[in-house]
Amino acid sequence: MKKGHILVLAIVAIMGGLVAVVVYSILIDNKEKKITARVDQPIAMVNISGDSPVTDFTFAAEQSINAVVHVKTQSTVEYRNPIYDFFYGDRYKGESEPVLGFGSGVIISPEGYIVTNNHVVEGSEKVYVALNDKREFEAIITGTDKSTDLAVLKVKADNLHYLPYGNSDQLKVGEWVLAVGNPFNITSTVTAGIVSAKGRSMQIIQDNYSIESFIQTDAAVNRGNSGGALVNLKGELIGINTAIVSPSGGYVGISFAIPVSIVKKVVADLIESGVVQRGILGVGIGEITADLAKEKNLGKIEGVYVTEVRDNSGAKEAGIEQGDVIMKINDIGVNSPAELQEQVGRFRPGDRINVLIKRRGNMKQFEVTLRNLQGDTKIVTIKTYGTVLGAKIVELEKDEKAKLGLKYGVKVTELQTGKLKSEGVKEGFIITQVNNKPVYSVSELEKLINSTKGGVYIEGMYPDGIVAYYAFGL
Repeated sequence: MKKGHILVLAIVAIMGGLVAVVVYSILIDNKEKKITARVDQPIAMVNISGDSPVTDFTFAAEQSINAVVHVKTQSTVEYRNPIYDFFYGDRYKGESEPVLGFGSGVIISPEGYIVTNNHVVEGSEKVYVALNDKREFEAIITGTDKSTDLAVLKVKADNLHYLPYGNSDQLKVGEWVLAVGNPFNITSTVTAGIVSAKGRSMQIIQDNYSIESFIQTDAAVNRGNSGGALVNLKGELIGINTAIVSPSGGYVGISFAIPVSIVKKVVADLIESGVVQRGILGVGIGEITADLAKEKNLGKIEGVYVTEVRDNSGAKEAGIEQGDVIMKINDIGVNSPAELQEQVGRFRPGDRINVLIKRRGNMKQFEVTLRNLQGDTKIVTIKTYGTVLGAKIVELEKDEKAKLGLKYGVKVTELQTGKLKSEGVKEGFIITQVNNKPVYSVSELEKLINSTKGGVYIEGMYPDGIVAYYAFGL
């Protein structure tokens, strides 16, 4: 081959290679541009308020941070010396030391009502509330409820920034939420996460009538966050942060909040009467598993199984039977005991609810009138003697009177700062007489205390049968 031909072929080959490189580069560049366009393409956003899109947390943070407070508690612990106990017995009171605690709370009204966890303030003698603007107030405990681990505080202040209630029923798994509180005694901290699950029951609340239907999130919640706010991106309160599940005691991505559907009812009752008006359906309930559905021939794994129907209950009166499957409460589906408790827990004794039952494959509707723990529809009464006795006192139940052989008496259910606690009275003490006069009711006790001048002599007994006497001046 001639040298000229070889040169021409070489030039053609080089040119072809250059064209191939250019074409390949253009194709790759276009492909990358397409991929980049898919990844970086702006997500469609829904405006919630003004210019605040759902992926912007600043609006919700601004709305909530000034409504979340730092709760500080003070109590006294008595340390006893076993040697002194041996020689002096109960006459030796031991040495007392102050114990400080902390948590969070949420302002729910401009008049100074604050909701927090019961375990944050339980056993405290004094409670202080610090606002985000550095103002500090001493708070009064308006009411507590161990069954839901909620408490209501009141401070003397007006025109406070507060969080409006949202709707936890409309909350969806995967939705963004903020946790606002005071972890590790650090004030005004905001963290973000998503709703991981709803209707969780973890047996965290140790009470015979506990109601657990938690919102589970992965927002960072630590010690001190208890009682703080779980907020949606509209800046509305949808839950009260309560607990974490952690082997180390630190944040691991699983935290729980009491839904606002429960909070609203409990708070309203505590403010109005000092005690939760709990409507009872009157059934024993259980989770429907694959094994239970097969054993009882229930068909689909749905609803809540009725294990028993109690005597003198609204459920029995309405016609609900053992073996029924509860499908809905007032047209809202329930698929776990926690969900059922959450729905029923919104109502008071005397309220009527519609219960949809599946019985042997057929659907039946029942109207049930809820009752209280005593088996009637009366509103439970309670009195708080914050300035004198410093205790919450309730009527004694009939079965407890019969068990102890008493014809009258009222029971101390919770102690705060006051005369009874300073004299050594313990929770559960039953007051039977004041100044040698029988106490038949809480109102009777109130009259006897208010009409007394000088010294008060109280006689009573504890549930274990031990009789005790206390005397103090007013």
